Amino acid sequence: MLEKCCLLLSANESYQNAESDLYLLTGLKVGHSTHHRKVNQIELPLPDLKQGLSEISVDGGKIRLRTAEKGEPSFWQEYKTARLQGIYYGAFFQDNLSLTDWINSQTLTSPLYCLGDGHDGIWNIFAEIGENKDRIEVLDWYHLTENLHKIETKKSIKDQLEADLWTGQASEAIKLLKSAQPLGGNNFISYLNKHRQRLINYQSYQQEQICSIGSGAVESAVKQISHRVKLTGAQWLKENVVNILQLRCAYLNGQLAI
Repeated sequence: MLEKCCLLLSANESYQNAESDLYLLTGLKVGHSTHHRKVNQIELPLPDLKQGLSEISVDGGKIRLRTAEKGEPSFWQEYKTARLQGIYYGAFFQDNLSLTDWINSQTLTSPLYCLGDGHDGIWNIFAEIGENKDRIEVLDWYHLTENLHKIETKKSIKDQLEADLWTGQASEAIKLLKSAQPLGGNNFISYLNKHRQRLINYQSYQQEQICSIGSGAVESAVKQISHRVKLTGAQWLKENVVNILQLRCAYLNGQLAI
C-alpha cells in the first residue's frame, strides 16, 4: 500500500513534492530519491480493452531531455501517444513497434476508424495496424479547417469551401479553389489531394455518431501526460523517460487505484 501511494503521488507531481505530501498525509518519511528509484523499477502492463476496439487516435508529444554531460544544453524529443476508444492511454518513446503491437493485440472491429492530423508519421503508424481489417482513416476536422484558414481569400469563398468539406465534397472544394485562385490555394489543393481518401462526410459521421471527427481525445491525452513530464524546469535522462510515461499513463488509466 505504501509503495502504491508513492507511485500515485509520483505520477502527479515532482519527486520532491511526492516526498513532502506523503509525509503530510501519512507521517511516513520516504525520500524523493526513493520515489524516483521506485518509478524506475516498475513494470506496469498496458491495459487490454474488455470490448472490441473500433476507434484509435494517435498524436505526438514532446519531452525535455538532459544530457549526461554537465553544461550541455537540454533538448526536446518526441514520443507518440495513442488513445483507444477515447478511454485508454498509452505513450511510447521512440518505440512505434510497441505502440502498434499493443493496438494489434486488442480485439479489432471492422471497420476500424483511425483518426489523426496531417503528419506523415501518424499515418505510417496506422498503416501497421489492423492489416486484415477494413481500416478507415479520418483526417482530423480541426486540422483540416486550420489549413483551410491559411489561404487568403474572401470570407464567402472560405465559408463555401468549409461547407463543401464538411459534407465530404472534396472535388467541389478543389473546383472552387481552382476557379477563385486564392493566395495559398495551390498548397491547399495539394494538401486535399494528399489526404483525399481521409476526407469523410464529417456532417454525416457526426450526426450518426459513427466515430470522432476531431482528435481532441488524443490531444487531451498529450496534455494530461504533459501535466507530469513538463513540470516547470523538468528535464529527464533518456533512460528514465519510458518509466515516467508508463507511470503517468497507468495513473490516467486507473491502474494505480487503491
